[in-house]
Amino acid sequence: MKVYLNGSLVEESDAKISVFDHGLLYGDGIFEGIRLYQNCIFKLEEHLIRLEKSAKAILLAIPLSRAEMAEAISETCRANDLVDGYIRVLVTRGVGSLGLSHTSCKQPQVVIIADTITLYPEEFYTEGLRIITSPTRRINPAALPPMVKSLNYLNNILAKADAQRSGCLEALMLNDQGYVAECTGDNVFIRAGDGWFTPPTEAGALKGITRGAVLELMEELGMPCQERNLTRYDIWTADEMFLTGTAAEVIPVVEVDERTIGEGVPGSRTHRLLEAFQKKARQDGRFLR
Repeated sequence: MKVYLNGSLVEESDAKISVFDHGLLYGDGIFEGIRLYQNCIFKLEEHLIRLEKSAKAILLAIPLSRAEMAEAISETCRANDLVDGYIRVLVTRGVGSLGLSHTSCKQPQVVIIADTITLYPEEFYTEGLRIITSPTRRINPAALPPMVKSLNYLNNILAKADAQRSGCLEALMLNDQGYVAECTGDNVFIRAGDGWFTPPTEAGALKGITRGAVLELMEELGMPCQERNLTRYDIWTADEMFLTGTAAEVIPVVEVDERTIGEGVPGSRTHRLLEAFQKKARQDGRFLR
């Protein structure tokens, strides 16, 4: 596998950064996860805009223009002969001194990895996920805005560990007020009666690219969704539930904290959305060749 590292494509074994990089020492950096469908990079422009906004928020200068970054991503996909896959773009603060000051880091590092990915086995799309609520709370948005996709994911990692210790693949995360924020790597949607709801970014939810695409699709399909604070009670008593994410796409949830969601099987509306999203994903992207 070829990895893009600061302007060059290198072998995986040679893709190395310094132990003094503040991305390693302090989680000081940002990233994006992007999907490639049938030679088309899905929502590349939106991902790059979010990357730039994350960088601006943490005072990080990306050493590539948006056009240069887009070409570097495309070049990495082509070098690995990918047709379908997952792209991880990282920008770290770079090498600096053993201290928190970002001013000691003179040159940000850019890493692009393009490979295949399978987040959830296929049976979970047909049978649905069983998840728990993690006791690990989401970081307060006033402390670290969820819009910033930083390299410091320890909070989410601990919540993922909570899920795995309970025999689940995913976990809900609540904010410090007790409202649902998101899952460890996915956004949350529920249906209550005829209404669809998803937590707002103010509750600690990432403004996901897939989330945004699904919200647009729901409007087109006559399933308008409202942003609203959700409690665990709202989740437990929901008639239908699904998660969205770059790798997950749209995946149904059939049980939360041992409470059955709806009839305990993936809802027909969720399947309809997944089919519509997969069709859209293969039509709405930057073509590689």
